[in-house]
Amino acid sequence: MKKRAKPIVLVDEKDAVLGFGEKFSTHKIPVPLHRAISIVIFNADKMLITKRAATKPTWGGVWSNAVCTHPYPEESYKEAAERRIYEELGFKTPLKEVFIFTYQAEMDDKQWGECELDHVFVGNYDGQLSPNPEEIDDYKWIEVKKLKKDLLKSPRKYTPWFKLILEKF
Repeated sequence: MKKRAKPIVLVDEKDAVLGFGEKFSTHKIPVPLHRAISIVIFNADKMLITKRAATKPTWGGVWSNAVCTHPYPEESYKEAAERRIYEELGFKTPLKEVFIFTYQAEMDDKQWGECELDHVFVGNYDGQLSPNPEEIDDYKWIEVKKLKKDLLKSPRKYTPWFKLILEKF
């Protein structure tokens, strides 16, 4: 039996809670603003990027930052980041919140999208990864300079929020 997903926290632009939504319906257009986190992991001069599982309705099979998720209603952004890095990649490392941004994106099918108040966390890690196959199809470590060149050459390979995050690094 599959676990029932926790609700998504719907917010206004100042992060005041407006209510809660079911995960999949919340990502159907029109997408309401909701809480999210993104985690960027470095190892020396390389960044960890992950290919989202092809089964995901939003940007499945597309490369992104190490981890992206939504905090549960009862947890802080940092607690969500610490929980999810372990659930998706199988490791723990200190994480620091570095910036917050809001973005909106639609998939080409005009059915699915994102509208998120995204808290971005950064950490460093040099060890074994155990990617969760329900979340991640592939991963690689890549130099930021090479990543930025590839993004210019092949922008559709990357999630819209990751492109915005990468501008900051």
